[in-house]
Amino acid sequence: MRFETVKQVTEDARKRMDKVVGDMEHAVSIIRTGRATIHLLEPVRVDYYGTPTPLNQVATLHVPEPTMITIQPWDSTQIRPIEKAILESDLGLNPSNDGKIIRLPVPALNEERRKTIVKQLHVTTEEHRVSARNVRRDCNDALKKLMSEKLISEDDEKRALEEVQKLTDVCITKVDAVAKAKEKEIMEI
Repeated sequence: MRFETVKQVTEDARKRMDKVVGDMEHAVSIIRTGRATIHLLEPVRVDYYGTPTPLNQVATLHVPEPTMITIQPWDSTQIRPIEKAILESDLGLNPSNDGKIIRLPVPALNEERRKTIVKQLHVTTEEHRVSARNVRRDCNDALKKLMSEKLISEDDEKRALEEVQKLTDVCITKVDAVAKAKEKEIMEI
């Protein structure tokens, strides 16, 4: 993207870093904890008449209690494909059905599994920190280019570099806060 002012660069940085935080929030929402949530099923794709379709587009999902998810297919012939998709996903959940509704108990996690999930969370967190730093790098390069083209002064460049660094620090702090909250939720028994 071609920037002509410091404001354009900082606005781009702000928007992209907000996206990093939003993506982190989404990424941790689908990480399994001992508590049931319909977000666990986001990666599940059902073979709906030959087309891989997100589960929430072929059924109604509910969480009637903290350790149970219910799935009510709109088309009762889809019960078997939905069960198959859940079993093939790497969620470690075992569906059961009564012909109309699928019940998906979410068992409590053991200590070893919790630690494994926390390690995965740390990897995801670091990926998002790196994304924020990449945004900072791109914006710093854009500011240096504006400086070399004499579109901004050295003082403007210095202030803008500081602002981009502040945005990066805030973004990384938010990512870490999301990760810390999720880690606490995972380790909660």
